[in-house]
Amino acid sequence: MKTNHYTRGTGILEGFLAKKRTAKANSLLKKVKKGKILDIGCGSYPYFLLNNDFAEKYGIDPSLKNTKLKNIELKNLDVTKSKLPFKDNFFDAVTMLAVFEHLDHKKIHFVLDEINRVLKKDGTLVITTPAPWSDKILKNMARLSLVSKEEIHEHKHNLTSSVIKSHIVESGFKKTKSGYFELGLNMWFTAIK
Repeated sequence: MKTNHYTRGTGILEGFLAKKRTAKANSLLKKVKKGKILDIGCGSYPYFLLNNDFAEKYGIDPSLKNTKLKNIELKNLDVTKSKLPFKDNFFDAVTMLAVFEHLDHKKIHFVLDEINRVLKKDGTLVITTPAPWSDKILKNMARLSLVSKEEIHEHKHNLTSSVIKSHIVESGFKKTKSGYFELGLNMWFTAIK
């Protein structure tokens, strides 16, 4: 496991941005029972999972080897290609931090339906993703090696908040909220099962 990289590729701001996403996710999960959490797309270095208070932590990412790190179980898995290897109603929270924009349009509902399946009743989903107007800024930042070129190059879409909310609701979630952070360049979403 690469401990000096927060994402695939390199970028001067990657560590700073990972810390900002972690702080936002933790603030959104303040009132959630700190039982079991799954971080989808946790990356090669699961910074968020290493920096939260949940009792049981799981991370999946196609760049990982199946392993354990401290109290975190890590699995090599591409969430768009197979079902989540967890029982129904297993997690108190599921996060997708800077991952949603990497999902192919045709796979969004498959992924959200799987998240809904593994979340407990009243479980919380947290998503962070770039705001649509930040696309050109991110591409320029990648050219300057401020953020990972590999990660930015793999963005499949830059959906608006209302479109993302409609996808979440169509997958059976209720009580959806959203907002902006990092000077309005990123969006956050929470949804309750």
